[in-house]
Amino acid sequence: MNPTRTNVRSSRPRRTEGSAFGSTAGSRRGARFGSPAPTRSGGTGRSGSHGRRPAAVRGEFALPETITPALPAVEAFADLDMPAQLLATLTAQGVSVPFPIQGATLPNTLAGRDALGRGRTGSGKTLAFGLALLARTAGQRAEPRQPLALVLVPTRELAQQVTDALTPYARSVRLRLATVVGGMSIGRQANALRGGAEVVVATPGRLKDLIDRGDCRLNQVAITVLDEADQMADMGFMPQVTALLDQVRPEGQRMLFSATLDRNVDRLVRRYLTDPVVHSVDPSAGAVTTMEHHVLHVHGADKHRTTTEIAAREGRVIMFLDTKHAVDRLTRDLLNSGVRAAALHGGKSQPQRTRTLAQFKTGHVTVLVATNVAARGIHVDDLDLVVNIDPPTDHKDYLHRGGRTARAGESGSVVTLVTPNQRRDMTRLMAAAGIVPQTTQVRSGEEALSRITGAQAPSGIPVTITAPVPERRQRSTSSRGRRSPASAARRMTARQTSFDAAA
Repeated sequence: MNPTRTNVRSSRPRRTEGSAFGSTAGSRRGARFGSPAPTRSGGTGRSGSHGRRPAAVRGEFALPETITPALPAVEAFADLDMPAQLLATLTAQGVSVPFPIQGATLPNTLAGRDALGRGRTGSGKTLAFGLALLARTAGQRAEPRQPLALVLVPTRELAQQVTDALTPYARSVRLRLATVVGGMSIGRQANALRGGAEVVVATPGRLKDLIDRGDCRLNQVAITVLDEADQMADMGFMPQVTALLDQVRPEGQRMLFSATLDRNVDRLVRRYLTDPVVHSVDPSAGAVTTMEHHVLHVHGADKHRTTTEIAAREGRVIMFLDTKHAVDRLTRDLLNSGVRAAALHGGKSQPQRTRTLAQFKTGHVTVLVATNVAARGIHVDDLDLVVNIDPPTDHKDYLHRGGRTARAGESGSVVTLVTPNQRRDMTRLMAAAGIVPQTTQVRSGEEALSRITGAQAPSGIPVTITAPVPERRQRSTSSRGRRSPASAARRMTARQTSFDAAA
């Protein structure tokens, strides 16, 4: 059913410049922010007067208006035009009611519309774009090295999370997924692409490497998703992202999903999205209603002891610090104090990072000490506490760190330890994030610290985190050290050949 699905995009002219973000569509041209965006299929550009666009949240751009009316939201997945296999898999996965961002965007993205979706972490963005991508690709088969759909993400962890989330649905419609990220064997990833993969989930740098090697071409990609686009911009991926988007089919569908939208993302929206359906679950600046925000004023000399007592609480916690060195040092101190802690940062290999996350999710490790590499793309069920040992310097970093808890409607707390010289900066950051936190003066061992965080004294007995030992298949003692007749025959043949050659 999907290969013959009507694509409403084919009847619409493509623009040559960025669409307006004013009170009326087409009220101003995108050239004010730089050179005009290239044409995606040769359509004529829109023109208009240079008006002021409405005020947006600080650091963000005003959302574009949709010209073509959007289809109404649905309240049940059964109301969507999706393959029966996807609907059955949703039921099997226990997913019964769509989240707001899914119910609003899916009717339109299933019809081929571009989409711009904003929602906090844990609001259901992955299935919002994933179900549309899989439904519209189902029934097609990719040629070697030529995927049909692409999901670009900023981090390896987010790539793996997206892959894990979409795998059961992709299998139900017989689509092959390939994950392309740095830190893993590029040869294996190239083999997966050569074998044919309809959907590729990738970080920009590794995908570029595979394209440069000739192991991947994007000219058949008809559906492209940018997930957490603002972080890709913040991490300096923008030139790579635009170079990749310029290689996909110009008439294809584009979906951009993120928790925050700043003016770097504005460039992507103007250049690559045409008349998008826009849905914002909630503004990026502001508190999640199920999340508590605490600023704990601590004395510098007592901060380490306070941190250790919080880490020794019952239940899991993520603790954020600014540098890899600080993460490793705190992890060692916590282990020596009897706290089951593990470090996660960019200096770790991908297998190490994957193993650490798995141990944290299973509870083998109770404290994940991390840099901002863990601020996005990590989903852990029932995680009710995030602690900023080092306060973030940007309000977006604060929101994304905090987004590891209170996901999908659950409750949680974000705690930030603030020393006297950090108080003024923290006040500014909270104002930029639109949050009014509960502020408390605490010291280690006090009731207030325990009440807010569950802090308690650590055992003081050092612990060592060991990786689970994989089971090895037992070999029969009767065959140990013996050679099979077939292998002996092969060696005899090889020796005879060598003798003949020498003669």
